[in-house]
Amino acid sequence: MFSITDYRMVVLYAGYALIAAAVFWFTRMLLSEQENISASENLREIDGKRTSNALVRATRPFFSQYILPSVRGRPGLEESRVKYRRKIISAGVKDEITADEFIAFKIMLIVVFPLIAGFVRALSLYDVPKEIFPILPILGYFYPDFWVSSLIKERHVRVLKSLPFVVDLLALSTEAGLDFIGAIQKVVEKASPSPLIDELEQVLKEIKVGSSRAEALREMAFRINMQEVNSFIAVLVSADQMGASIGKILRQQSDQIRTLRFVRAEKMGALSAQKLMIPTFVLILPAILAVMLGPFFLHAVIGGNG
Repeated sequence: MFSITDYRMVVLYAGYALIAAAVFWFTRMLLSEQENISASENLREIDGKRTSNALVRATRPFFSQYILPSVRGRPGLEESRVKYRRKIISAGVKDEITADEFIAFKIMLIVVFPLIAGFVRALSLYDVPKEIFPILPILGYFYPDFWVSSLIKERHVRVLKSLPFVVDLLALSTEAGLDFIGAIQKVVEKASPSPLIDELEQVLKEIKVGSSRAEALREMAFRINMQEVNSFIAVLVSADQMGASIGKILRQQSDQIRTLRFVRAEKMGALSAQKLMIPTFVLILPAILAVMLGPFFLHAVIGGNG
């Protein structure tokens, strides 16, 4: 038998439960409304974005809507945000993905990679080994880093390839009577499209909106993040501050860049010769020995049996 005190306790706890449920329901409504607003804003932002990476393009609606609101503005991720923003700028994809989107993309791939492997295995498209499933979340998390690093290397190669030609054009333009800004403008108009030309065009835009020449060049070096370009920009900025002749400095830098390029080509040639030794000893040498010594071995074996 329940006493009156027991009934009062039941009613009291039921009231507490109803209050808690009401608070939870009200909070959930507010959060859902905020999530809907954030999701709508994220979807509007990604409508105009295009990316060359098929995986980013396919999964962007999901990580932008469900993961990005939790990542955006979180103070604990500021260090990672700065690091990834630098990589994204150096890779030349700052218009394709932001640092927060990059972090959300990494988090989402922790789940996506095992799911893709599971679907492939379930549909019998490929017999994915079970032992690889624990590694897939790690691969998914680091895949964006590999993607951006490959873009940075490719971009650096293209910048290094066009750097001597661009510096020569700048030197010729300044020696012909143009100032340094006019020489950059002429190079941007006449040279073939490349990442270095895009960066020089960005330098012109920054100078037009009020940045000094030194600041715009330093920002260009920061975006490219390449030793050769950093050295070239440092010499130009120093020459500009000391009032030295830009045309003479550009001519000296052009000769130095071409010399370094020739030395680098020689090193790569020597390194390729060393790399060829491994397949030579592993594949070619055994085949030569088999052709040369095979008949003697067979003669000895067959002759001995005979």
